[in-house]
Amino acid sequence: MDKEIASNRKARHDYQILDTYEAGVVLTGTEVKSIRAGFVHINEAFARLEKDEVFLYNCDIQPYSHGNRNNHEPKRIRKLLLNRQEIHKLFGEISIKGHSLVALRMYFKKGRVKIELGVGKGKNTVDKRHDLKEKTQKRETERYLSSRRK
Repeated sequence: MDKEIASNRKARHDYQILDTYEAGVVLTGTEVKSIRAGFVHINEAFARLEKDEVFLYNCDIQPYSHGNRNNHEPKRIRKLLLNRQEIHKLFGEISIKGHSLVALRMYFKKGRVKIELGVGKGKNTVDKRHDLKEKTQKRETERYLSSRRK
């Protein structure tokens, strides 16, 4: 159903994701062709609210190889499409100190490019170590149980 184009796995490591939103992205024709070819990176992408609108920053969409002189800039600021109620709710969540809006993944939904945004609270190194420890314990438990089943 949803074909994933790019994901930001580092975001879930660096941030505790509190809430997620789906937003459409305003793109030009060459950007869509470049995205379909897979030349997009959202590892450092984030969003900001400005005057009741949401914009995506640092989303790197490489220029289309067969584009003409009207080709797009790779890291231009792109407008995101959200409902008015979602924007107001986001404003309330982002206004809390330490919360930011991070791009989690980009995908196609019914032929349209969508981006999943997450309201994240930054983790410190203690939280990261704790998550890593839990993940290791879970993996070891699964290995032990699978060996016991055989």
